[in-house]
Amino acid sequence: MNGFWTQQQMGIAIFLGVLLAIALTNLRALRRLGDFPAPSQFPMVSVLVPARNEASAIGPCLRSLLNQDYPAFEVVVLDDESDDETGEMLAALAAKDPRLRVLQGQPLPEGWIGKHWACHQLAEAAQGDLFLFTDADTVHSPQALRRAVGALEAEGADLLTALPWQELGSWGERLCIPVAYWSVFSLLPVGLAHRLRLPGLSVGNGQFLLFRREAYQAVGGHEAVRANPVDDIALAQRIKAQGFCLRLVDATGEVRCRMYRGWREILEGFSKNLFAVFQFRLLEHVFAWCWLLLVAWQPWVALIWNALGGEGSPFLTSRALVALAEGFALWGIVLWRFRFPLSLLPLYPFSMLAFWFIAMRSVWVTVRGQAMWKERRLPPQPVRWL
Repeated sequence: MNGFWTQQQMGIAIFLGVLLAIALTNLRALRRLGDFPAPSQFPMVSVLVPARNEASAIGPCLRSLLNQDYPAFEVVVLDDESDDETGEMLAALAAKDPRLRVLQGQPLPEGWIGKHWACHQLAEAAQGDLFLFTDADTVHSPQALRRAVGALEAEGADLLTALPWQELGSWGERLCIPVAYWSVFSLLPVGLAHRLRLPGLSVGNGQFLLFRREAYQAVGGHEAVRANPVDDIALAQRIKAQGFCLRLVDATGEVRCRMYRGWREILEGFSKNLFAVFQFRLLEHVFAWCWLLLVAWQPWVALIWNALGGEGSPFLTSRALVALAEGFALWGIVLWRFRFPLSLLPLYPFSMLAFWFIAMRSVWVTVRGQAMWKERRLPPQPVRWL
């Protein structure tokens, strides 16, 4: 039995070593939005913003978008049946700037997720050659649009998606939001993903999706993923599957976002997404998150057990120390690169524990048909064992 545990320790150390190697290569492969040359031409861009009960965020978002130094763009925002002050704020902003168009959302059809329906209506109304879908809780630097178009042009991309800087308010946000970036930066070899047209090596972030109009339409737009909770990833996969070019960039210097506000939104938001990332494959989802939890906690258990002088300990202290060093190095790189507080570094096992809980909750609410977002129940999803 002791051999089993020591072999497992070796497996954890090797696994973390691979993730650390991926993260180190991504430091170079994931380019920053400001690293690309300025665009040589300026196609018309439609900046498309779905908004449902966003009174606390919509003002700074739209003011930042209207303040872009790009010469040819429009901002189109859709009021998705808001019941707060969003509508009044949009009307006041539109009265001051003719580049802002406000649409009133139509009732949600059966089988659609609300945000996807809003994005579909926005795309139908857009006049630009490029579509930038962005969230109402984002704030953009004046150079963000120009630099994004420059990156799209330089890379020959049909879809450019970006990772903004994430603002962290509550302790729930501090614990959970960095895990999402850790997952991308340590599990996705960006350089390889850019070279290979494998849909499985795709990631999209709905906070920033810059499409060429013809590519968006060719893959079916949001209508093709209308019931998929992770529409951004699904659209990125469709882009690759149909032979288009996908690029991921680091926009932490140009765009900021407060993804969720407090524990309740974190629970709802990630619960609707996590199981969907695994395409509702139950065993794969449960195994992956249990393994990640084990990787985060077993080295600590081993060290504590050995320090307390446990009789016949199955763990090797040396391997536990190697795994801890790799884990801290990996999390430190992610926190530093994406401008998270380095003070969060000692909390990474608790971050994984919180995310494991949300991942299991994601299965529960999906199976029971209780997944919610913005006071709307999501369409039922087919759950598969594998």
